[in-house]
Parts: sequence; C-alpha cells; structure tokens
Amino acid sequence: MMMVNAGKKNAALAAVKLIQDNMVVGLGTGSTAKFFIEGLAEQVQQDQLHNITCVATSIASDELGRSLGLHVVALDETDGIDITIDGADEVDPQLNGIKGGGAALFYEKIVAKASKKNIWIVDPSKQSPRLGTQFKLPVEVLPFGSHHVFNYLTDLSLDPHFRVNADGQYLLTDSANYIIDVDISEVTDLKALGDELIQHTGIVEHGLFLGICDTLIVGTEPTTILNRNN
Repeated sequence: MMMVNAGKKNAALAAVKLIQDNMVVGLGTGSTAKFFIEGLAEQVQQDQLHNITCVATSIASDELGRSLGLHVVALDETDGIDITIDGADEVDPQLNGIKGGGAALFYEKIVAKASKKNIWIVDPSKQSPRLGTQFKLPVEVLPFGSHHVFNYLTDLSLDPHFRVNADGQYLLTDSANYIIDVDISEVTDLKALGDELIQHTGIVEHGLFLGICDTLIVGTEPTTILNRNN
C-alpha cells in the first residue's frame, strides 16, 4: 500500500507542475486526485500560483478544495476549463480508461468534456493491456426502474451488481442515482457497448472514457508521461 500511495503522489505532484497562473483547473475525484488537490493548494498557499480557479467533479473534491483555500466555482460559472487532472481505475495502452470507482463518473465526464486538456494521474497498477480485465465498469442509473435496467444488463451477459455502501444499502451518487457495476472482460467492441448503454432509457452515464485522456502520468520513479496519439 505504501508503494501504491507513493506512486499516486508522484503522479499527482508531477501534474501540479503543469498548472500555470490564470488557469481554470478541473479537480478530479478519488485518492490520487486528492494528492493533486493537496499539492495544488500548497502551491497556492506558498504564493507560487496567484490566480487559479477550480471546478470540482464531486462534492467531496469541492469540499476538500475549499477547505484548503482553493477558489472553487460551479462549472457553469466558467466559460470552460483549461486543464482537468483526474485519476482513473484502469487505463489501456491507447489511454482509454474506466472511471467511476469513486462513483463520480457522471460529473467527471461532464467536466472532462468541458476541458481543453485532460490529464490522468495513476500509480502503475492502474495500467492494463485491456480494459475490463482488472476493474468492473460502473453504470450510473436512475433509481426509478433501476431493476429493469439491471435485467437489461443481465440480458447483455454483463453480470450486473448494484453497488452498496457499508450499511448494505444501495450507494447513492452525488446526483442521487445508483451505480450498477458490470463485467466487460469478454466484450470485444467497447465503443459499441458504450454507445448502446448510453442510449438505453434509465442509464444516466457509464464509466467508459474513450478518447478523452490526452496525457497519462504514471507515478513511477521518475514519472512516466504518455500522450495519446490522435
């Protein structure tokens, strides 16, 4: 665990160095993004960065940023985002990824789509030869009719499971939706799957982030930086 955390922190601090004054910065969600938010706040507090505006991808990241003195605003209060720094749960060699382990995939994708550049920060364990071999795909669904969506995902042979919290209750996202985690390890065409899922009534969003990441920073020592080939 110490090595994993060291990798997360290495990647996060490397990303902090890419932030320049007057940027609008998207704050990701999750344990790796937390290291970035803390590092960015430290740079602001040390007066290394003077005019940074932040947009958060979750309530947790919003609250953390504000508690550390960052200027966090709502997405609609900006004209756009210069750069978003976020983690990922699994990343393939083409820099496609699965996100949503922190149940923030819906807001994360909205912020990512509003960003000029998306940088993902990961420890080496998140790299994978093929998406779905290490991590389930989160699907965010409306509570109303969610069991019918569950049955639809079952018919697709995706072995769905509702995500539950520590109390055994259905986990609620920041937008008060449910998460159904599905197994895509046998799916060969992920783009086709993503297109099908998003068109099904009751599905709000899925955690396939295809063609979104521009740069991947892997927290090796020294860090490894990979750019997506357009």
